[in-house]
Amino acid sequence: MKNLLGSLILVFLLAFQSMGQKFLEPADSLNKKRLIAVSITGGLAWAGSISALHFVWYKDFEKSKFHTFDDSREWNQMDKLGHMYTSWQFGRSVGDLFEWSGLDHKKSAIIGAAYSFGYMTTFELLDATNVKWGFSWSDVAFNTIGAGTYFAQEYLWDKQYAHFKFSFHDSKLTQYRPEVLGSDFTSRLLKDYNGQTYWMSFNPIYWFKKESKVPEWINLSLGYSTNNQLIGDGGTFVYTDGMNSTSFTPYRQYFLSLDINFEAIPTKSRLLKLVFRGLNFIKIPFPALELSQGKLGFRPFYF
Repeated sequence: MKNLLGSLILVFLLAFQSMGQKFLEPADSLNKKRLIAVSITGGLAWAGSISALHFVWYKDFEKSKFHTFDDSREWNQMDKLGHMYTSWQFGRSVGDLFEWSGLDHKKSAIIGAAYSFGYMTTFELLDATNVKWGFSWSDVAFNTIGAGTYFAQEYLWDKQYAHFKFSFHDSKLTQYRPEVLGSDFTSRLLKDYNGQTYWMSFNPIYWFKKESKVPEWINLSLGYSTNNQLIGDGGTFVYTDGMNSTSFTPYRQYFLSLDINFEAIPTKSRLLKLVFRGLNFIKIPFPALELSQGKLGFRPFYF
């Protein structure tokens, strides 16, 4: 639910920029009208989304006093990478909007990172007063990594050399616990960690040789996922169907693949740049090497 809400706001923030080629051009100097519009929109999006989530989701659960909850070892840390990915994307989107308004690049990066960290922490404050969950310091840590990675790259180099991306496929495991892993595509996309993969894409050659014959938009990508994970604590889950039983023991998966950095493809069109930015949210399907359970395998087509 939280990741879905985050995705919707990201779409909204990006759509805010898509009203014409001239309108998409960043201001040469501070444009107060744009700055005010971005600031008010960001504040309303924050307050409105949190309020909506409270009434749609949190109010149905039993309340408690503020408390913490250690979920750092659950789901093979897949949910933590989700926090890192989301906070990095939030930081970028907000920072770009403030830079679009004409604000200084480094100041925009500071605001983007701060907004991302603050917004994601709000969810922890909501969790902290629910009996079922609690304030998770590990969530905060990965929120910090995501926002911090965006900020460090933007502040130091004015560019994101490493991009976090996401991919998803049908794991075929939701049939065993649809109430936990999801019963339709949308819920599976959010809940089935077995089908999710988080990636870090980069071009190591371009880091050291700007004039390389290898285009900047061709990237290597490191991926991480989990499989056979039907319960959060990582234990073996036994599914019984009549006289037959099937055991599922979770294990980690590490991937090495190619990817495309669409934002590095040269174009003068602001609209096309916006489209490329949207495409960069996900990892493009490519062949991949997989290391799992002590064995190295090859996936001819992995998403």
